[in-house]
Amino acid sequence: MAKSGVVAESDPTAARAARLKKELQRLVKSIVDDDDCSIQTIDQAKEALCVLKDLKLRKRSSPSPSSTSSLSFKLHKSTSTCPEEFRCPLSKELMGDPVILASGQKFFLSIMQTYDRPFIQRWLKAGNRTCPQTQQVLSHTLLTPNDLIRQMIEQWCKNHGVELSNQVHCLYNEESMITVADRDHFLSLLEKMSSSSLSEQKAAAKQLRLSTKKIPSFRSLFGETSESIPKILKPISGSDSFNNIHPDLQEDVITTLLNISILDSNKKLVAETPMVIPLLVKALKSGTIETRSNAAATLFTLSALDSNKELIGKSGALKPLIDLLEEGHPLAMKDAASAIFTLCVIHENKARAVRDGAVSVILKKISSRVRVDELLTILALLSNHQKAVQDMADAGAVASLLSIMRESTCERNKENCVAILQTICMYDRTKLKEVKEEEIKNRTISELALNGTSRAKRKASGILERLNRVVNITHTA
Repeated sequence: MAKSGVVAESDPTAARAARLKKELQRLVKSIVDDDDCSIQTIDQAKEALCVLKDLKLRKRSSPSPSSTSSLSFKLHKSTSTCPEEFRCPLSKELMGDPVILASGQKFFLSIMQTYDRPFIQRWLKAGNRTCPQTQQVLSHTLLTPNDLIRQMIEQWCKNHGVELSNQVHCLYNEESMITVADRDHFLSLLEKMSSSSLSEQKAAAKQLRLSTKKIPSFRSLFGETSESIPKILKPISGSDSFNNIHPDLQEDVITTLLNISILDSNKKLVAETPMVIPLLVKALKSGTIETRSNAAATLFTLSALDSNKELIGKSGALKPLIDLLEEGHPLAMKDAASAIFTLCVIHENKARAVRDGAVSVILKKISSRVRVDELLTILALLSNHQKAVQDMADAGAVASLLSIMRESTCERNKENCVAILQTICMYDRTKLKEVKEEEIKNRTISELALNGTSRAKRKASGILERLNRVVNITHTA
């Protein structure tokens, strides 16, 4: 035990890794053993894994005491005497691949704008578009090798017996880099999207779709100028109906928009580009089924930001999303349901969804046992809106909810059902009659009060108490 204590004290990284592994073991056991484990527990486990991975990668990038005969440029961790101008401003370590970042309207060749390539790439990949040192907005994100500084570092390493390898940090690879050729290709494709030739537009749209899918860094190019997104939308923005646009072209453009929106730093830019949301709404109404599905998926992705939820809600997108849900195409239903749920997190959109007939559509699908899990979650979300509860009561939701509670083996579905049911019973006391008959016949609520999740037990007990009060009042009268 004393030995391990010494290791922990002398190697804080190893000690931290040991603590993380112990915590991860506890979290995984909780997830495996508890059928009703919380999402928070799963998120904590994922976070612990990510930190462990990061520690592991850092350990690989540092030389071990037993490998001093094969030093690489990462030996800079022990070269505390190296000149400050050879250190990366971000990592504070000796640079292995110094590059210059364009800041403002021109290149500033001072050392303050020179960085080690992997670390400035991490900064840019995180969506930052300013220089870390000057905070100036970048004219572009092209990285230029600083050969002068590299030569000086090589000479210093030679004089001090440090081997400078050409290898790149293990955390990053060439796939994450944006080269001059990538940027030129990107600009060429944008120009072709403005071509009068349909064949050129189609070929360019297909390339943009594939590139934004396969090369994550390619998505960030769209954030460099406000003109990029309007250019890719130009071939589909001039028609009143998507029916007049070639199917391949409409699908590729909308799917490219989806791929771009996946990058967090693009979400605000995409949603606030004036023509984007109106085009997505148009695509929902009259595109091919793949186009409609991907338009719904794009709205879902964009709605991760609350400000975008408001924009999308005001655009009238909920009605075509609900219509798409009602049509029931397997390819599109999940995307439509996901978008509706995320949008309805804010109260204003709940009101819009209810007004546009969401409750009746969802209840019909649930009664037919179509995508019950997702749709019950939406219904539970809407159940704190008074008009939604009224619509549920009027549409015969009680019978449908009770039948799912009897049949389902999914604890989450039962929990959502009983939560919605309690709200309906509080709004309309006459519905307690149906619940009472169900209780006499099948003891469905009592069973849930005994064996459900903690939330389901509370809701079921609340319904039973209400039933008892109504019975006592009736007997007294």
